[in-house]
Amino acid sequence: MKRTSFARWPCSIARTMDLLGDWWTPLVLREAFYGVRRFDDFQQELGIARNTLSERLRRLVEEGLLEKQQYDTAPARYEYLLTEKGRDFFGVLAAMSRWGDRWLVGEEGPPVTLHHDRCGHDSHAEVVCAVCGEPLRAEETSKRMGPGYPPRLADRPDVRKRFAR
Repeated sequence: MKRTSFARWPCSIARTMDLLGDWWTPLVLREAFYGVRRFDDFQQELGIARNTLSERLRRLVEEGLLEKQQYDTAPARYEYLLTEKGRDFFGVLAAMSRWGDRWLVGEEGPPVTLHHDRCGHDSHAEVVCAVCGEPLRAEETSKRMGPGYPPRLADRPDVRKRFAR
């Protein structure tokens, strides 16, 4: 049974989930942020099946989040480096970590702390307005159709209701 593709849905969350596909993909990216670059190291750190890891790495390279570079010729061996697009995914992982730290940890506290090297403090992700710097909260945010919203859907009653104020 083929899974539904969200790649063309008019929703960046759906499109991102289509790219991620499953729980392994963000964990592969997490390891890349920890500095893991080689197949065997990804496999060892995650305990992921080799065929599953091959598919996730292939997809991340295909989608431009990782770049595959050869480091040995006999046999051909590759490492996987974060691209600009891949490095930009850090905020997504940091936000997921922040949510998990708030809702899924026990009394012992967060398992990993983010240290902001620039200011020298431990910190956490915070989603803020890019204009005023204030925190973005669901109850203080409304959604509007963006320039990329498909015109063919914009006049549907269910869509108009979704974006009504």
